[in-house]
Amino acid sequence: MIVSLRAVSRLGSLLLLLISLSAAAQNDGSAAKSGPIVVLVTIDGFPARALQDPQLPMPTLRRMIVNGTHADAMIPINPTVTWPNHTALITGVDASAHHVMANGRIEFPTPGGPAAVKPWVPKDELVNARTLYEAAAEKGMTTGQVDWVAIYGAKDVQWQFGEKPEWTSPIVQDLVHQGVLTQEQVERFNNSSPAWRDQIWTDAAIDILIHHTPNLLLFHLLQTDTLQHEYAPMTSAAYAAYAYADTQLTRLVDAARAAGLLDRITFVIASDHGFGSVKHAIRPNTVLAQRGILTKQDGKYTGGAWFLPEGGEASLYIRDKTLRAKLVPELKTYFSSMPGVDGAFTNDEAQALGIPVIGATDQAPDLYLTASRDYAFWGGEDGPLTQDAYPVTGSHGYSNKDPEMQALFVASGDHIRAGVDLGTITNLRVAPTIAKLLGVSLPAAKEQPLDAALQ
Repeated sequence: MIVSLRAVSRLGSLLLLLISLSAAAQNDGSAAKSGPIVVLVTIDGFPARALQDPQLPMPTLRRMIVNGTHADAMIPINPTVTWPNHTALITGVDASAHHVMANGRIEFPTPGGPAAVKPWVPKDELVNARTLYEAAAEKGMTTGQVDWVAIYGAKDVQWQFGEKPEWTSPIVQDLVHQGVLTQEQVERFNNSSPAWRDQIWTDAAIDILIHHTPNLLLFHLLQTDTLQHEYAPMTSAAYAAYAYADTQLTRLVDAARAAGLLDRITFVIASDHGFGSVKHAIRPNTVLAQRGILTKQDGKYTGGAWFLPEGGEASLYIRDKTLRAKLVPELKTYFSSMPGVDGAFTNDEAQALGIPVIGATDQAPDLYLTASRDYAFWGGEDGPLTQDAYPVTGSHGYSNKDPEMQALFVASGDHIRAGVDLGTITNLRVAPTIAKLLGVSLPAAKEQPLDAALQ
């Protein structure tokens, strides 16, 4: 009998699907009968100051504040960017130790070409620190993640629905079986609306929590970040995004209640950073072009040093080390006196900000710039250095000392005291607090658990 290649391919996919579903069935409910359950939910870019407005409609989050513990403000690490701070929340260390400096791994894919951020690299090539899910796995606990970051290819996470979901994932197949998703929607997932993705990610989080019940669930909501970049923080669009995040949180809590799990769960609700408004753009690579460090060849710039602009911060990476001794002090002096630049730090100086040291990792910058309020760094090698326009109206990445970068922290549920106001904390205290709730160890954590929050 002749079998077409297409038929063989379909048969292989079917077998892989059956294997995935079989694995899901064997492990279903592995933590349902015993052990702690901690659910860490991050609302990307939610600024702490937003909750000061009593007209912000977030009833579930506000109920958690009343019934649990909260911080007036949580200080993120530098850079105040999503992946570095999500990694800090589950390791208890800053970028100087975990080495995540951007929303992916910083690489130079072409000789002399610009820096590029590669998100889909294995976690072991990106995160240089012990995580909560690794510590939990050592204790025989189960873990899950939905849209978490810097976690691609992690071996110690049993239940996953990623930012880039995979068709063969048991959780994807759970949602397909429930009629929530189709294969076409999975394939086009990243091209869908932010609101729809948050809804599906919440469906996935509910599925993992109710049907697989891990000891630790990491869940990241993203639309708040997307809309604030486009429309700026504290705007009508931002408020709609904040309220929508609360709606998804409500769905998760209600599902846990209906499943009889609510009394056993500790919810930790956090954001990775705050948000600022942007009116002016600074293109630091134009300075390198003006000085001949970058030269144009065949319509493209090439050179031995490049800035990687990330909104409120920009990092200089010198590939030609013969340039370092002369270029770093010259650029520090130049940018230190520029309007719109809040600070210019050599690598030695930036270490005090939690930036990694050169030699420890290739992610460490030679010069680290932070922008002033209303300014942000952007790409480009031609045209003016600064202009009164910016491609987006909201950004982050600014110094973690900027009050607008302050983030959210709320804990509620099992083992959490009610009515406790922690004042101002740093996000390096979140991981050791969760570690204590789980009964696991994070020896490298730089700060102590939030004992005042715990029963």
